[in-house]
Formats: sequence, C-alpha cells, structure tokens
Amino acid sequence: MADDEITQMRRVKLRMSLEELRNMKGFGTELVTLIIPPDRQVSDARQMLQNEHGQAANIKSKGTRKNVQGAIESALSTLARFKDAGENGLAIFVGSVIIGNNRSKMVNIVVQDPPQPLLSFRYRCDSTFELTQLEDMLVDKKSYGLFVIDRSEAAYGIASGKRIHVQEHLVSNIMGKHRQGGQSAQRFERLIEEAAHNFFKRASEHACDYWLPELENIQAIIIGGPGATKDFVVKNEYFHHEIAKKIAATTFDVGYSNDSGVRELVENAGSLMNEIELDAERQLMNAFLQELIKPSPKATYGEMMIRNALDAGAVDTLLISESVRKSRVSLKCSACGNEWEASIGNLDENPECPSCESNKVTELSRLSLVDDFIEIAQKTNAQIKFVSVDTEEGAQLSEGFAGLAALLRYPIM
Repeated sequence: MADDEITQMRRVKLRMSLEELRNMKGFGTELVTLIIPPDRQVSDARQMLQNEHGQAANIKSKGTRKNVQGAIESALSTLARFKDAGENGLAIFVGSVIIGNNRSKMVNIVVQDPPQPLLSFRYRCDSTFELTQLEDMLVDKKSYGLFVIDRSEAAYGIASGKRIHVQEHLVSNIMGKHRQGGQSAQRFERLIEEAAHNFFKRASEHACDYWLPELENIQAIIIGGPGATKDFVVKNEYFHHEIAKKIAATTFDVGYSNDSGVRELVENAGSLMNEIELDAERQLMNAFLQELIKPSPKATYGEMMIRNALDAGAVDTLLISESVRKSRVSLKCSACGNEWEASIGNLDENPECPSCESNKVTELSRLSLVDDFIEIAQKTNAQIKFVSVDTEEGAQLSEGFAGLAALLRYPIM
C-alpha cells in the first residue's frame, strides 16, 4: 500500500477506536491508560506497571482494588507481545467498563502504529481514558467554510477530510407577502427589508465568528443558496473583511438553505474542494450499487459473503464503513468444551454456547472485525477503502449493508 493509504487507514482505525473509548466509563478510578512514545523502552513501562500493581494493593475498596490490579495485569500481558513501541508509539487502554444494569466488562484496546508519533509517556488510572494525544492526531488542518442562505433561513459549517460539520441553522422569521396598500405598503416593505438586512447580518456574523479562529487553515469560503440572496449577501459585504478575502468567486445553486443545503453545496462545489475526499466515496458506492442490480453482479455484501469472497481471492475493492464496531472473537465453553468464533459488538456480552446453550463462555482471543478483514484482504492484494457516514451513500452502506461491501474481480454464486 502507498504511504498515504497507510496513513489514511491508520487515521480511520484511530477514529474508530476513539469513538468507542470516549464513551467508556468505569465505576471508579479503574481504567488504565498507558501511552508509550517511540523513544521510550517497553521494559521501562513494564517495570512501572509492576510497581503500580504493588501500590494498588493499598486501595481500600476491595472491588476497586481487584479491578485496578486486573487492568494492570491485562496491560502487562499485552505489553509482553511487544519488543518495542514501534515507529509511532503504542497506546493501551484497559479496564472494567460499565455496560449497563450495574454490570461491567473488561476491555483491552491497543492502538498500534498511530498516524503520527506519540509525544510523551503517560500513565493514568481514572474513571475515563486519557485520549488527548490521540485526539490531536485527528485534527484536519485543511478545511473549507460552507455557507448557504436565502431570505427564510441560513446554515453554515466547515468541511475537512471526510467530515462535514454543520455548526448552526438559523431561521429568519421575515414576513412574507402582505395585502397592505398605499403608504402602509411602503412601510411594510421597509420593515421587511430591514428584517432581511438584520437576518443577513446576523447569519454572516455568526458564521464569521465560527470561522475566524480557524481562518489560517481554511482554504476557501464557499457560498450557496436556492436564489439570488447568496449573491446579494456577498456583493453587499456582509462578511468580515478577512473572511471576504477567502470567499470563492463562484457561488452555487442548491435546493435548500439548511443542513441538507450545506451537504448539497459540498456535492456541487466538488471541483473547488480538491482536499475533500467525499466525492471519491460517492463514486465507489455508486459503482457498488450499480453493480449490485446487474443479473450477474461483481459485487457482494454482508460479513459471511464477503469473508467467503475474500477467501476465494475474488475481492477487488473492500468497502468498510467507519461505523463498524464489531470484533471477531474466539470463544470456548467451559461446560462442554466447544470452541467457535463469533462476531459481536465490542461492549456486548459473550453469547451462549451454540452446542449446549451454557453461558459459561470464556474469551480466547479478540480481533476487531475491521483488522480481521484488512488482514485477509491484504493477503489477496484487495484494495481497502473506508467510507464515512457523512454522505447519503455512506449512510446507506452503514445502515443498509451493515457497513461491509465489496466490488469483485468476477461474479460469484
């Protein structure tokens, strides 16, 4: 894989991990965060954890003491797999997290080869995980300001990488048509235009206040709307003078001036936004959907069908939604000795044994479903493309196809 594809894959995997980790909480200070930068020895971290394990024996609460020591033991077991921290460092998040109904589950999430080097060593035991260093790696510096407006409403936001963020939707409440005549008609017209002016000023000021702190990284401000209002607002200098310097010369017609209009603006302004990767996603998903309706489609979807296609070497391009949150787990029943594999949600409890229906099931190994498919796909030189949920097509992959689809080299039955 090319370096930029590897970096993109690392960023997507990190984003997936962080979305899970942000939502995890412990009953007390039971969640262990261990961050090792590339210039730090793993042996130093191991020694530090052993010392912390001894210190944890002094915790008064029996339950907290047990969970903290269990988390540290799990972290030590994970560290034993690594000789060094790797090119960009290593982060381990382990502990007993709340899964509802006063129950908890031990998790162990490893972030290996993050997209950028980790900067400093960090150990913390708290009720949440320490994510600051990793969160900073996902900040996309290059972005575009987005603004859509008409006389009734406006919306603005920002687009970067594969993300479209709509910051605010504003409604004008400007009076529509009236039946007043004579001098009253002139007075009403004046009031309507004054209300319109105030709305244009309010919408543009809100947008400018949002963009100005990030202006250095904004490549351009792109304006759109369903009528002539968008051009009127630009021509009559409603925007801050520093923002005005970055407004694109072309404005775009869109159907709405709300959240949907902002997303339509991105589609229409694709040629101006060469840093935005959403258009490539749409083309991939459209190719998949068009292939799927053919009599002998070179496309498939669903975990089992894709796994079979990968094993047969038939997958040309594997499409993975960034919403996939499952793991491939090897399980063993202590009641009947049956061993099997299953794909389960990362915070779901282990399923019952399919052989004897016992719930005495232990976990032998766990690998994220994304990593599992990537590993298989790389063996057959299949391309791997991650698809966000920020486009209609991306949402369709997530909701309609369980987040997994594939374009094939040849039709399979």
